[in-house]
Amino acid sequence: MTSNALPPVVDADTWQRELDLLRAREKAATRELDAIAAQRRRMPMVTMPDYTLEGEDGPVRLAEIFGAASQLIVYNHMWFPGEKWQCSGCTGLTSQYARLDILNNYDARFVIVTQGPIDEALAYKRLVGNTMTWYSTANSAFGADVGAPPGGHFAVNVFLRDGDTVYRTWHTNGRGTEQLSYSFALIDLLPYGRQEVWQDSPEGWPQGPTYSRWAESQDIAALYGPSEARNTITS
Repeated sequence: MTSNALPPVVDADTWQRELDLLRAREKAATRELDAIAAQRRRMPMVTMPDYTLEGEDGPVRLAEIFGAASQLIVYNHMWFPGEKWQCSGCTGLTSQYARLDILNNYDARFVIVTQGPIDEALAYKRLVGNTMTWYSTANSAFGADVGAPPGGHFAVNVFLRDGDTVYRTWHTNGRGTEQLSYSFALIDLLPYGRQEVWQDSPEGWPQGPTYSRWAESQDIAALYGPSEARNTITS
């Protein structure tokens, strides 16, 4: 595959000059991301109603989901009623977040909220080996009110709590969630990148249909699910 798809070979000085040109753009992008984050910190916020969601231990108020923290990130996980395998993109993205205790130092928590009934959501969490804390908005307007209604797509929302009052401070969806993924950041460093047809790549670079290299939910379960599931993931 690689014999006809190789970058040009140059001497070390030429390579360094090309790297320096690229590095200038990379640093400019970093500074722009810093400026965007600064603008995000200056966003106004909107007061949220006192929603009640469902957690592993029963009903829970939105303010209680924060625990001891004052800041909360919510990944709104897509849900297809009656399906064994849920959205592969959501499943794959959230499988990356295995060690979230570092957020404790920043007075923050990161959880999943889905439209699926809590028992089904928790069963799916176990099936795919997800380690995050899940909540259900199946009996609440919360999901619909933050851009993730029943039958809708995924979203990310951020909230700030002051006492028992919760405020919504930020929202994104679509490719806006890529900044939360380490996998895309690593893949974009590679010479061949994501190998998807929409990418601007040199002629001859390996490319396939969009999403064709993404792990399916079954793949995630086979990798991270309980041992008994790994031995039976064939359907």
